[in-house]
Amino acid sequence: MSHCKRLIAVSSLLLTSACINMAPEHERPALSVPASYSASDRPEGTAVASEIDWQDYFRDERLRVLIRTALENNRDLMVATAKIEQARAQFRIQDSNRFPSIEATGSGTRTRTPLDTIAVGQGNGTSGGPDAITYNRYNVGVGVTAFELDFWGRLANLSEAARAQYLSTVAAQRSFYLSLIGDVASTYYQLIESQEQLELAQATAKSRSEGLSIAKKRLDAGVTSALEYRQAEGLLTTAQQQVAAEELASAQLQNQLQVLVGGKFPENLPPGGQLSDQAPTIYLDAGLPSDLMLVRPDIIAAEETLRAARANIGAARAAFFPNISLTGSAGFASSELDGLFKGGAFTWSAGPSINLPIFDWGGREANLDVAKAQETEAVATYDKTVQTAFREVSDALAGRRWLARQVLALEDNVKAQENIAHISTLRYREGVDDYLEVLDAERSLFSARQSLLTTRRALYQNAATLFIALGGGAPNADN
Repeated sequence: MSHCKRLIAVSSLLLTSACINMAPEHERPALSVPASYSASDRPEGTAVASEIDWQDYFRDERLRVLIRTALENNRDLMVATAKIEQARAQFRIQDSNRFPSIEATGSGTRTRTPLDTIAVGQGNGTSGGPDAITYNRYNVGVGVTAFELDFWGRLANLSEAARAQYLSTVAAQRSFYLSLIGDVASTYYQLIESQEQLELAQATAKSRSEGLSIAKKRLDAGVTSALEYRQAEGLLTTAQQQVAAEELASAQLQNQLQVLVGGKFPENLPPGGQLSDQAPTIYLDAGLPSDLMLVRPDIIAAEETLRAARANIGAARAAFFPNISLTGSAGFASSELDGLFKGGAFTWSAGPSINLPIFDWGGREANLDVAKAQETEAVATYDKTVQTAFREVSDALAGRRWLARQVLALEDNVKAQENIAHISTLRYREGVDDYLEVLDAERSLFSARQSLLTTRRALYQNAATLFIALGGGAPNADN
């Protein structure tokens, strides 16, 4: 068995021999955004988003159930998860090429050869005896076929590229995971706003219907003019039109939310809160833009794509050098089956082969150019991804500051408009003002209430956007 041991030792030595890596060294591109966010938009927070689970950030239990259902059933998320499995398998396939494929073989043949096909001496004649010879051959063994000795790092770089693409796919799935959470929360807030806008429109329509009845009685009594009656009628039709518009918006948002959660709503949904109940209790700290590169899945995915592009350059460069492969086998051969494993039946063979590229009409140069162009594209994509992430966080920080101020101002405006409407109604009933003043006051109050609901919804949507933009709620790579 000494020959077999030598073969194993040689193979082990070749496997452990160092190879040359011709890929560019991977370095993270320099930060292409300011080192910090605007101080005016960056009030200090108390929590790091990437360390917070989304279930702790969103207060509404109904919303949490909807998000959980979406993460379990959303078809697009299933597609993204399936792509992870594909990328993992591709990496395993590529990485397996770095190691020898060992195959066990066994055969038994019985052969008859006519003697006149066998040359004897200097001629082609045959000696006396039978017209043909018949013989048996049995063999078993293990062998390595065309194992590439990766001296130039081609296989190692292809394996690294596949690994980076796999990690990029994992990060892309995590990015979609986060965006799905944000989409469900955003749609849910819009639905709550639409339902509250509907309630406001219905209450306003009811109030204006009562006002129209009063105006009709005053018209019949000759106390008011037909113009004032028609103005009251116009107020009612405006409210009725708004009711229909909000009914449509609510139905469309229900359908959109149903698609996000995967086809149908879960049974026994817990009751949801009002729009004013959606304010998060956790105040997020923005950190620094450089922190995003460690927690934002889309940035991580872009960097892994860049790493893969650089590994592909190394593989393309290695193609300019000789390809050296090793083929070897060891086993037993015998003409008799019962003598197959006797000492003298051991057989082995080993030998390298070399493939030296000479001229391929520029094919290898073109492959290298493609790899370099892909690296340039990956650098630009990474840079754009970082800039987009910085803008999203900056916008959300500005929104947190200024939308909150708008909500406070609109709350004061609603109170002021309620007082104006009340006073205008009293003055009209006392005959001091005409109905036009009441009309304007009612319209202003309705518009102020609508604006407050819309801005409050935008404030809470912005809070969800900031949480996602800072990488909050992302699962671990193992999930």
